[in-house]
Amino acid sequence: MTDTNRIPLYRTIWRWHFYAGLFVIPFILMLSVTGAAYLFKPQLDRWQESAWRDLPTAERIDADAQVKAVLTAFAGASFHYYRVPQAPGDAAIVHVGLPAGGMRDVAVSPQGQVIGSADPDDRISAWLAKIHGSLLIGKPGGMVVELAASWAIVMILTGLYLWWPRGRGLAGVVWPRLSRGGRTALRDLHAVTGFWVSGLALILLLTALPWTDVWASGFRAVRAEMGWVAGTQDWKGGASDHHAAQDHGAMAKPTSDPGAAFEPRVALDRIVLRAQNEDLPAPVIIQPPGAPNLFGPPNGNHWTLTTQTQNRPLVRKVSYDVVTGIEVSRSGFADKHVIDRIVGIGIAWHEGALFGIVSQLIGAFTALMLVTLAVSGFLMWRRRKPEDALGAPPGVRDPAKTKGVAAIVLLLAAVLPSLAASLILLWIVDRLILPRLPRMARWLGVAVKA
Repeated sequence: MTDTNRIPLYRTIWRWHFYAGLFVIPFILMLSVTGAAYLFKPQLDRWQESAWRDLPTAERIDADAQVKAVLTAFAGASFHYYRVPQAPGDAAIVHVGLPAGGMRDVAVSPQGQVIGSADPDDRISAWLAKIHGSLLIGKPGGMVVELAASWAIVMILTGLYLWWPRGRGLAGVVWPRLSRGGRTALRDLHAVTGFWVSGLALILLLTALPWTDVWASGFRAVRAEMGWVAGTQDWKGGASDHHAAQDHGAMAKPTSDPGAAFEPRVALDRIVLRAQNEDLPAPVIIQPPGAPNLFGPPNGNHWTLTTQTQNRPLVRKVSYDVVTGIEVSRSGFADKHVIDRIVGIGIAWHEGALFGIVSQLIGAFTALMLVTLAVSGFLMWRRRKPEDALGAPPGVRDPAKTKGVAAIVLLLAAVLPSLAASLILLWIVDRLILPRLPRMARWLGVAVKA
């Protein structure tokens, strides 16, 4: 490509990068901070439960008596699941639905004393998930976050084009020339950070799509149409469902009171002993017959042993007949459709659970680099912004020379419906509104035909 042809293309991509970056910078900062904190959900939850650990173990009672103590203390509550203590001195957690609505995680000591309770929605990790996924405003917030994520993909891809060396050396491309100071150091810090974080950032953005509203709804429809279904889907899209698979407060309230009224012949304590032999990762839970199930119909006439670990490839479920205690079914990650497995691995990576502390540290490092990218981009804009304009890069006079950019953007819009909707809105603003507001158009750096 000749220099004459390259300049219009470069300018056009620069403008796309500028507008995309300016829009997503606040969201990158918010998502990076809340996402980095949420990576450490297991540690946060354990810290909030510190008062329920290292308890005396003498005169221990069985799990059935612990559940009975909770249901006595919370009259009319329904038993949803029993969380097996991770260590001998830990309290058992009995998750119940309250008669007036709402949930409680109730801690009961090894001796059967109710020593505390917590609303799952008030956990630090639950608040982080709500901010991260929906800005605390439900579905509208989730759609805004999805839109920001779509434009962040545009920002990263256009940024990689701008970073491309084009014959330059490694300095300022692979490492920043900080010693030069001023504008050069800031520009290098932005470009080099963007290069190194781009792959990890794209993975984070793409693995977040199954939690979105618009994209996830379309994906579920395509998935069902193509027959990519095997068993119950254990992930859900939508702002209200963000991180729902791991959110204790997301369990639906049953229509009846099965856990409080049902008296199984096989004791819960016997299933707890089975759980110890299964070597499931914590937190391990046991659901009683008829308990609500987030991703499917309520449990049938059986006990269900499973785990709430965020490392989805390690999740498996074992069901036991409530009368005989015999194992009646078993399912694991390998039994799922390949699409569910891909999504599950992606979610585990996104939440920093796939490789334990290593994934958490990689996620935190990615978030730190994204914050650096956002702050350096903002400072670059402030340095070059004129007082009477937004400071957008100059436009291209001959749009015919940038048809390739339009084709790429349309391709992205085809797989990112939120991006497509925003492009339609921008086209309406550009054609119908800005011509009537020439001063605003000039401030935005948009050329308006007379």
